[in-house]
Amino acid sequence: MQNMTDFPENVTSHKNLSVIIKVCVVIPFFFVFLCCIVIMLHIFAHHRQFLDNSRYILFAYMLINDTVQLLSSVLLFLFVMAKVKFALVYCVPLLVISTATFQNTPLILATMSLERYVAIFYPLQRPAAWRSDRIWIITLSLWLISCIFPIIDHSIGKHDPAVDVFSTRVLCKATLVNSSPIQTLFKAAVSVLFFAVVAVIILFTYVRILLETRKLRQDRMSVSKAMHTVLLHGFQLLLCVLAFTSPITETLIVLHANWLPEDISFFNYFCFILIPRFLSPLIYGFRDQSLRGYIGKTFLSCSNKIKPCIRGKLQDNLPTS
Repeated sequence: MQNMTDFPENVTSHKNLSVIIKVCVVIPFFFVFLCCIVIMLHIFAHHRQFLDNSRYILFAYMLINDTVQLLSSVLLFLFVMAKVKFALVYCVPLLVISTATFQNTPLILATMSLERYVAIFYPLQRPAAWRSDRIWIITLSLWLISCIFPIIDHSIGKHDPAVDVFSTRVLCKATLVNSSPIQTLFKAAVSVLFFAVVAVIILFTYVRILLETRKLRQDRMSVSKAMHTVLLHGFQLLLCVLAFTSPITETLIVLHANWLPEDISFFNYFCFILIPRFLSPLIYGFRDQSLRGYIGKTFLSCSNKIKPCIRGKLQDNLPTS
């Protein structure tokens, strides 16, 4: 009897330990990402040459979008881990923001590839919308497009008349709130459409720029850089697509390992949502020579400021004779 009563307590303590480990893995990871993003945005804000370039403006927009996406997804993760339930009126906007920012990333990648295409093929007669002072029109359009589909997704679901959105408390998970078959089908169709269109755009711009490098005898270096940039956008898109491999990984894990469902969900979340979102902007940011130079200077200036403070504290702690 004693063993039977101890067993539930052991299971509960094991689950609590698992939750603590997951939170301790995600939170430092997110804060490291946030520090890197803040440094890059600080560089953009304090150096005018970046704000006068459409490519860097779009990159800064992608940084902000990915930060909002990770912030919303981490909040949802913490709520689920703590089993916090709250009203649908607060849950649905959070799910809409998380989904909209997730879908917005491939649209930004396609726009950045098109910006390189326009810069190469129309260097002197660039369309007004692609100039740095008008690029906000394109970014606003991307936000509208990415927000429309999550709103439609939440609208087409079957809602129980007895459920009050202001008082009914639920665990805020997309699989629980948007669980109808038509919503699942709609989300799958939208995801396939988004990534197929973006893949075609990136492939088109890459092939066109590749053909242009064979024609041009002058300025091959800038065209070659643009081609490698578009190729990098294709790699970033591949990182985003990893989020849709979760059904495959779940099947493989179930077949070859005896994992709990919540552990499988965390593995997919960390490997295919967090890490790609973390790597994508950092790879692009540290690859750029101009931005990489300013990042190095920022880290050096921060370390130079920290060292005198440490020396001062050590001198204050030394015993006086």
